Amino acid sequence: MFDGPGTAGLRRKIARALLAFDSFVDSSLHTSLERARESYASFAAFMDGFHIAGWRRVLNELACETLNIGLGIGIVALTLGGLAFLETSDDWLKKTDLAVTFLDRYGQEVGRRGIRHDDKVSFDELPQNLIHAVVATEDRRFFEHFGIDVIGTLRALTVNARADSVVQGGSSITQQLAKNLFLSNKRTLERKIKEAYLAVWLEFRLPKREILRLYLDRAYLGGGAFGVQAAAEFYFGKSVRDLSLAEAAMIAGLFKAPTKYAPHINLPAARARAGDVLNNMVEAGYLTEGQIYAALRNPATPVDRSRNLTPDWYLDYAYDEVKRLADEKKLGDDRVLTVRTALDSNLQKHADATIEDQLREHGPDYNAKQSAMVILDPLGAMRAMVGGRDYGASQFNRATDALRQPGSSFKPFVYLTALMTGKFKPSTIVVDAPICIGDWCPHNYKNSYAGHLPLVEALARSLNTVAVRLSVAIGEANPVPGHNNIFESAKRGRAKIIETARMVGLTTPLADTVSLPIGAAEVTVIDMASAYSTFANGGLRAPPYTAVEITNSRGEVIYRHDRDAPPLRQIIDRSTIETMVSMMMQVVQAGTGRRAQLDNIEVAGKTGTTNGYKDAWFIGYTGNYVGAIWFGNDDDAPMDNMTGGTLPAATWHEVMEYAHQGIELKPLPGRPVPAAAPPLPATTSAAEAPRRPASLSVNAAATLAAIEAAMTDMQKLRGEEGVAANAGGRTGQGVPAGVGKPSAGGGG
Repeated sequence: MFDGPGTAGLRRKIARALLAFDSFVDSSLHTSLERARESYASFAAFMDGFHIAGWRRVLNELACETLNIGLGIGIVALTLGGLAFLETSDDWLKKTDLAVTFLDRYGQEVGRRGIRHDDKVSFDELPQNLIHAVVATEDRRFFEHFGIDVIGTLRALTVNARADSVVQGGSSITQQLAKNLFLSNKRTLERKIKEAYLAVWLEFRLPKREILRLYLDRAYLGGGAFGVQAAAEFYFGKSVRDLSLAEAAMIAGLFKAPTKYAPHINLPAARARAGDVLNNMVEAGYLTEGQIYAALRNPATPVDRSRNLTPDWYLDYAYDEVKRLADEKKLGDDRVLTVRTALDSNLQKHADATIEDQLREHGPDYNAKQSAMVILDPLGAMRAMVGGRDYGASQFNRATDALRQPGSSFKPFVYLTALMTGKFKPSTIVVDAPICIGDWCPHNYKNSYAGHLPLVEALARSLNTVAVRLSVAIGEANPVPGHNNIFESAKRGRAKIIETARMVGLTTPLADTVSLPIGAAEVTVIDMASAYSTFANGGLRAPPYTAVEITNSRGEVIYRHDRDAPPLRQIIDRSTIETMVSMMMQVVQAGTGRRAQLDNIEVAGKTGTTNGYKDAWFIGYTGNYVGAIWFGNDDDAPMDNMTGGTLPAATWHEVMEYAHQGIELKPLPGRPVPAAAPPLPATTSAAEAPRRPASLSVNAAATLAAIEAAMTDMQKLRGEEGVAANAGGRTGQGVPAGVGKPSAGGGG
């Protein structure tokens, strides 16, 4: 290429430009560094004026660290506070202002729920002795603290640490109200933190007087009574206005442990607790020792209600149902309601007593401490609910809120899904042999295998491997090209089983694991009862309900279940259900559920036992009732070899034998109409089920009472006429001696 003078000149210009740019960059960097050095020197000189040493430096370091820690705590506090305030809403005080009176199916009052148990008694009308007794015992510094009694909390922590157990509670009245308004009764750190935040929040939102009013009206005080007015009526048969000092002290003593100190359960303990309350009032300065002397010497005597047991778990569930209906705008604007429920009070009491007796007698042998039961009619009406052993000790409802593994009682949903594929029927031969899906290999109870056998016998014997093989076969009935290995088929089969379980009524999340077909997912007792009702009613989806009829404060019927609830849907073909019923009858007649058999009544059902014996179930049904019962422990501790066919099936038998006395027997789907129930024996031995008392409706009872009163009046009238006749004969007024006096023959 030609290299002329012009090109050389251009190169020199470019070189000079680059040198100038390099010089500019160097100069700028030098200048910037010099200025930065001078600025740093000025800043260092300025900061030297703040230099501290010695004890001043120590204090400064501590202050800085405290600020850092405080900022960290503040961030955590804001986070936890946000979680606590999610429990509230704009209408938190209005949402729960329902005042509900509950009746059983026969019209007898069984309990009340809601804020206003008696709005005729205002806070100003409450006895000062009652208010002072509660404050002196539950929260002596209530009118001084900001929602949390720091001194009381520290004292309780000290006492409990020394005793190495929970001896003394440190919750203020405001904290207890926050728990009653927004939180559950679970003893967790999260709940205690939320409780503290909400207590402070309540103190800023409400005056002390209103907090105390809500607390006195909301606390559970045993016997199904919520609030001091309901407690006064239940324990002493009078208005809270009229309580004596001794009676007020006894009610104030119930706030700590309503069942432990309930006078209708343990009168000596209640009186001892009332004595402690009276002494607390003296220590707090409300009374003198002379003023409590008479109350100590003459303790309160409650109304005899030793036989009066309230269905508290049932009422809690029913109250939630009523609140839901109110939230859905189905009950109008009236907040004072009367609800006739589907509750069978006699059956409820018998179920409570039977479960308690079984746990007391056999629980120690099996290491079983808790149980829960739900009884429905086949169309969903809830006749009874047992949520645990002691409502006063724990209001946690194990029938509705406890998630437990159902074990083999889940298998009917597997078999039902298999029948729905059209590939199986009761006589279909299946194989009971080892099977593995990946590295998971299920085993049968006692690790034995039966080989080839009919499907109906596999269900009756509750064979695990057959249930797993069925899940694979269900998946194979819906093949997907390129995805037909055992793992993929089992996964598709489990998806269909979950779909079936959802259709019949299981609402809890069902984890899709390889062990799902043998009952590894978690369910609730009420869901299992509801799902089995689909078998008992011929394939209808029948959600459980309690409210049969609801009236407002003016006596107007504003809701009827048969009129206002959605109609039941046929979700499973009836012929398939009839096949399942015949198979599940074999579980009771010749399988693992033999102890649930009832004389002259056809029963179908299924047992369930989980790994480690942590849960034991029996869910069974007749043409009249569906009952699900569970035994276990709250802490998930294993029981001692309890299976669903032992205590659960035996307890179900005891309850259902009683339930079927004196009623018209109905057939199971696909079964012949049963013969009339045999007449009840005139007497029963101690080993036999107790006779079920006949129940009268309110109207029937009122009619009989009116007839009795009329007959009494007639007898009095006739008696007066006879006296007059005799008197007339003696005074010579000529009245025949026989008039007004019946003859021996009873003529006319």
